[in-house]
Amino acid sequence: MRKLHRLLFITLPVGALVWACPAFATGEETNEITRLHREGNSAQAVQLADKALALRPKDAQLRFLKGVVLAESQRSMEAIEVFQGLTEDFPELAEPYNNLATLYAARGDYDRARVALEEALRSNPGYAIAHENLGDVHGMLASRAYARALTLDPGNRRLPAKLALARELFAAKRSASAPATPQ
Repeated sequence: MRKLHRLLFITLPVGALVWACPAFATGEETNEITRLHREGNSAQAVQLADKALALRPKDAQLRFLKGVVLAESQRSMEAIEVFQGLTEDFPELAEPYNNLATLYAARGDYDRARVALEEALRSNPGYAIAHENLGDVHGMLASRAYARALTLDPGNRRLPAKLALARELFAAKRSASAPATPQ
C-alpha cells in the first residue's frame, strides 16, 4: 500500500507530501514521532526527531519525517531547510524533491517548484506523483503567463478563453480534493 499524505492545497492543488519514505525501514522512533504528530503533538514529535537526529544526523528517514511534520505544522521554512538538506545529501531520493516542490508551489514559487520536480524525475522517472505535480506547476505557470499577456494586450481575443480554461482546471481540481488523510 502506498503511503501518502496530500496537503498544501490551500492555493494550488500541487502535491503530495510523501508521508513515509519506503526506501528505509521504520524504527521505533519513527513510529513514535508519527504517533505524536497524528495525535496533535507535533512540537513533541519534532523534539523527539531532533533528539534521535543528534545521535544519527545522517538518518534519511528521520530527517524526512521531521520535514513532513514541520510542513504539516505550518513551519514551511524549516521544512524547506530539511528537504533541501536531504536533496543535497541524498540526491538519488525523489521524495524530498517532490516535497520541496510542494512547499515552493504553496508559496507561489512555481519556478523553483518546477526545478525541484524535474530533479525528482531525474532521480525516479517513474514517479507518478512528481509527474502530476509537474503538470500542475506547468499549468500554474501557463495561467500566470496568460494573465500577464492579457494585461499587456487586453485586445487579444484568444487570451481570455485560455486563461479561463487554465483557471477552471485548477478550480475543478481544488473542489475535487478531499481533506488531507493518510492512506
